[in-house]
Amino acid sequence: MLGLLIADNDTEARKQLADLFIEAGYNVIVTNSAANALYGILKKTAQVVIIGSEFDEFKAGELIPLLKKCNRNLTIILVSDDASLPVIRKLRREGIFYHALKPVQPEDKEEIRLAVRCAFDSLMSCRPAR
Repeated sequence: MLGLLIADNDTEARKQLADLFIEAGYNVIVTNSAANALYGILKKTAQVVIIGSEFDEFKAGELIPLLKKCNRNLTIILVSDDASLPVIRKLRREGIFYHALKPVQPEDKEEIRLAVRCAFDSLMSCRPAR
């Protein structure tokens, strides 16, 4: 089963996103620990990661290259509220799939939901048929 990892310092944001994706039928793993995130990626239990701009005292820009080294096919969605355009450009070069603003209103979650669905659809279309 394909897994979705949500890694963020913000407990409330993690809970809201986890609830949204569990309700949608995804296998969700939630953490605020870089070590747990790396473990999930190395064990291939997570193929798509939603990462906040900071977690476990690291900035996303520091962790994204490491996450991609652990699994070059990993799909990363960055959710932040304050990233500048030069930072986003750098992170795109590092391999993020999508950047979304942190949801403020309940309807704002639709953007992230669509990005996750697209990420999983993209993964499925790249897999060889069995």
